[in-house]
Amino acid sequence: MIRVILIEDHDLTRVGIRAALQQREGFEVIGDARDAKSGLRLLRTSQPDVAIVDIGLPDSTGIDLTQQFKQAQAAGESPNTKILIMTMQDSEDTVLAAFAAGADSYCMKDASIDKLAQAIETTASGNAWIDPAIARVVLHQTQKAYSSSRQSPEAATISINRLSDEDFIPAYPLTERELEVLKLIVDGCSNAQIAEKLYITVGTVKTHVRNILNKLCADDRTQVAVRALRTGLIQ
Repeated sequence: MIRVILIEDHDLTRVGIRAALQQREGFEVIGDARDAKSGLRLLRTSQPDVAIVDIGLPDSTGIDLTQQFKQAQAAGESPNTKILIMTMQDSEDTVLAAFAAGADSYCMKDASIDKLAQAIETTASGNAWIDPAIARVVLHQTQKAYSSSRQSPEAATISINRLSDEDFIPAYPLTERELEVLKLIVDGCSNAQIAEKLYITVGTVKTHVRNILNKLCADDRTQVAVRALRTGLIQ
């Protein structure tokens, strides 16, 4: 059972998401809040697995809330809750600011309940889930930063979502199948979706994902997506 809280100021959206999740097996909505102050308090007291946070809150922003909570986590003062940003905003500045603040995943509000459920499950498991539209924003920004770094030696380090690493080439080349899996990861597909698209088992997908993480020296799917473009594996 994945324990979830909602921090969303729009009453209809908050009630609608809560009702939809409560009707699905495997999810337990244990609380909700409509502003950042009560949201932070709820985060600390309820200790959910995943918090769905809207960016536009009346007394602050979801980005500021995320940053405060993640700073408390780093200091050992808060539980290991994952933050899933959910909003209609897909501007480059907003997306990058959310990840820089420590957001674990990013989902658009126009996503279906099935896609939101997948996002929550992926996030709760410790992996980043990025809406395909958002993944393209992140990779576009990385591409621009990568181009600048190639032109300017002073800009040799690129930082996205708290990642900072030197340009590198994978120690071991990816196989053709791993490249197919990598592209689907960048597109925001879950392991089950990748298995369905490539006609392989979920267990095989997990093996490929693990190999890709190892070969690209990455900790999670977000870092893999960034490095895929940096190394020219995905255009």
